[in-house]
Amino acid sequence: MKLLETDTIFAFMDIGPIARGHCLVIPKHHAAKLTDLPDDQTKDIIPALKRLAAATGAENYNILQNNGRPAHQVVDHVHFHVIPKYAEKGDEEGLVIGWPTQKDLSKDDITKIFEDMKSKL
Repeated sequence: MKLLETDTIFAFMDIGPIARGHCLVIPKHHAAKLTDLPDDQTKDIIPALKRLAAATGAENYNILQNNGRPAHQVVDHVHFHVIPKYAEKGDEEGLVIGWPTQKDLSKDDITKIFEDMKSKL
């Protein structure tokens, strides 16, 4: 059930949806993780995600992209989920997540992480 196609992406319905309108955007270029995807293959991803999110008719939605098994990636091809979140359904439909804030990271720890990351950009 293909929704969109460009030179660089396909978008189609998810076969195991967690919400009405749950769909995927995948690049045509094979890359297991987002960091493996060449920049020139990313140009159509955000525009497609925006169009699909609007097409669901849902006011609220999640865009999800997982990288690696510990991050819950099951398919070894980079892909993006558009998951509508209908307010009236609450946590019965759509993405349900926790947010395990790392309370043991101090401001100094965060600053060191920032400096390390910034040096790699």
